Amino acid sequence: MPDTAEQQRRGVLRRPYTSRAPRTVPPRVGLPLGPIADAPAAASAAAHAAVRSEALARDRRGRRALMLADLAAVTLALLLSIVILGDGDALFPTSVLAIPLIVVAGKLVGLYDRDELLIHKTTADEAGSLFQLATLYTLVFWLFSDTLLYGDLGKRQALALWTALWVLPLLLRWVARRWVGRTSTRERCLFIGDAETYARLREKLATHGLPVDLVGRLSTRRLLPRLKRHGFAAVDEQAVARLVGDWDVHRVIVSPTGLTAATELEFVRAAKSVGVSVTLVPGTLAVLGSPVDVDGVAGMMLLGTRRFSLNRSSLLVKRSLDLTVSVLVVALLSPLMAIVAIAIKLDSPGPVLFRQTRVGRDGRRFRMLKFRTMVADAEELKAGLASRNEADGLFKIVDDPRITRVGGVLRRTSIDELPQLLNVLAGEMSLVGPRPLVCDEDDAIVGPERKRLMLTPGITGPWQVLGSSRVPLEEMLKIDYRYVTDWSLWLDLRIIIRTAEHMLMRRGM
Repeated sequence: MPDTAEQQRRGVLRRPYTSRAPRTVPPRVGLPLGPIADAPAAASAAAHAAVRSEALARDRRGRRALMLADLAAVTLALLLSIVILGDGDALFPTSVLAIPLIVVAGKLVGLYDRDELLIHKTTADEAGSLFQLATLYTLVFWLFSDTLLYGDLGKRQALALWTALWVLPLLLRWVARRWVGRTSTRERCLFIGDAETYARLREKLATHGLPVDLVGRLSTRRLLPRLKRHGFAAVDEQAVARLVGDWDVHRVIVSPTGLTAATELEFVRAAKSVGVSVTLVPGTLAVLGSPVDVDGVAGMMLLGTRRFSLNRSSLLVKRSLDLTVSVLVVALLSPLMAIVAIAIKLDSPGPVLFRQTRVGRDGRRFRMLKFRTMVADAEELKAGLASRNEADGLFKIVDDPRITRVGGVLRRTSIDELPQLLNVLAGEMSLVGPRPLVCDEDDAIVGPERKRLMLTPGITGPWQVLGSSRVPLEEMLKIDYRYVTDWSLWLDLRIIIRTAEHMLMRRGM
């Protein structure tokens, strides 16, 4: 039956099942699925089976790639620490049996199962778990070294083994995920919820370049009557299976807007039971921060949330990390910094360093340092370029005419940020923290978001690895707020690793 204007007005649009071949499908916004009961049951079941098979195959491929990456990492780590660094040491043939133990341990801590739950599959978030695995594996190898190798496991070899078992899995897992993302079918997602959240999510996915396609949006108001069929109180699993098959999707993203808690739970249970991945757009906990402690009182579940501050011991740990890393990086990269200084002087007249007043912890102002990447009178030219500003609440121009030739290279590689390590050593900045804003940007912030100033601003942060020029000021403030509530040492290490990846990919900061 052909589509009519009346059907379109009511939000009814029939979509017959097509092949599973990768394709580019323009998204359809605000057009809910047609009457599910009209689709032939056999065709819908076949479509759903094909979709589920495709999703399972991609997940299996991802798990196998990660397992192979871990096995290769352990093999290389053992060869490096025992054979290459050892003084005549060699591995027993029985040591081959120790290699698969890394896969067993990784499975126990969930390192192979998290990717199917996530849209953005990142390796940096696994740094903490891989650190623990490296420590445990090195300890076990040292305890059983008499049966695994010819010779003794010295301190230098043990340190090399521990370091390699942490660094190599991070690198090889990153390579494996990129390979799977490039060679596998793109994940097709259906959004259920309001148009505003859909538009934001679509923009984020496009900006981040993830192998994900949003095929369209269904409003909860029009969808629910079709899922609760034949007078059933609960969401019908058959209807959800037909929804997945007809739209040919691997994942459903649900925004709770317009849904009661009970209906949302029913839909998630039905979707997971038919084999489709489910992602929820969070509500209250997104504001409070994700770390919560589950508390039980006589069988009643309660959630305890963290206070919005760091205690003295946490601040001491954070400051120790800042000093250790900053001293090492400055010592290692001082020759590079000297070369950059010479290049800046030869390229254009003006000082080597650019100094700008920023707002720091508790509202204290300081002079932030950068290598100069613009012409000397850049601040005077700023007013004339206001009409070309491309950021919301911040001043950002992609092709800024004030940037010099050397400055363009420094910005793409983020080398211009290196002098901020001197601010870190002086205690004015941290390696990771809220973004240090200029005075006029800070003056525009009122209300609870000002509590972001309870932490020292950072060279990098969660806003930075997302692409600072692509995150509007209002959203950046929420990201900073969550960073303070969620802080942990592993969070800082993950952000530092993701920043290094950002720089290696030359995305700029």
